[in-house]
Amino acid sequence: MAKHERLSGGERKRQLIEVAIDLFSKKGFGGTTTKEIAAAAGVNEAIIFRHFATKEQLYAAILDHKIGEPATGQPFAELRDLLEGDDDAAVFGWLVRKVIEFYREDQRFERLMMFAALEGHEIAVMHHQLVTPFLDALRKYVERRQAAGALVECDPILAITAVAGAAKQYAMGKYLFPVKNWVGTDEDAARAVTRMAVEGLGVKK
Repeated sequence: MAKHERLSGGERKRQLIEVAIDLFSKKGFGGTTTKEIAAAAGVNEAIIFRHFATKEQLYAAILDHKIGEPATGQPFAELRDLLEGDDDAAVFGWLVRKVIEFYREDQRFERLMMFAALEGHEIAVMHHQLVTPFLDALRKYVERRQAAGALVECDPILAITAVAGAAKQYAMGKYLFPVKNWVGTDEDAARAVTRMAVEGLGVKK
C-alpha cells in the first residue's frame, strides 16, 4: 500500500490488524516487530502506536477483531438447534465440519493461535475461553445421550476431543503443512470421521 494513501482511523486500524495477522501467523509474536508490521503496511512505525499503545495491545486486538466478525455468533445458534434433538450424527457431523471449515477458511488465524500456544501467550488462553461455551454445550449433550443409553460411558470431554481431534488432524495436514496424500474432498473426510465417531461412541444394540 502506498505511503501517501490516506485512510480513516477505523480503516487504518483494520489494515494494521490484517497486516499483523499475516506476519504473526508466519513468525509468531516474539519473531515479529512493530517495525516489520509498519513496513508491510506502508506506514511509519509511529502510526501503529497511535492506534495501539503496545505490540501486546495489537496482538489482543486481533482476537477482538475475530470476535467482531459478522458470522461469529452463527455457529453457536446452529449447534444449539441441533443439541435439542437426539441425532448424534448431526451433532458430531457439525463439529467435524466446523473444525475443518475453520482451517480451510482462516489458515492465518489458526497458525497464529498455534504460535500463541507455543509461546505461552495470553491470547491463546483468551481464544480457548471463546470456545468454552461450545464445549460446555457439547458436554451436556453427550452426558444426556449417555444417560439415555445411546452413547458409551466415557469422559464426555474426552469423547468430544477425540472427534474434534480427528477432524483437526485431517485439516492441519491438508491446510497447514500440507500433506499431499489426502484422497477425496473435505466433505468426504467429514462424512468418514462422523461415521467413525458415531460407530465408535454409539452403544451397540
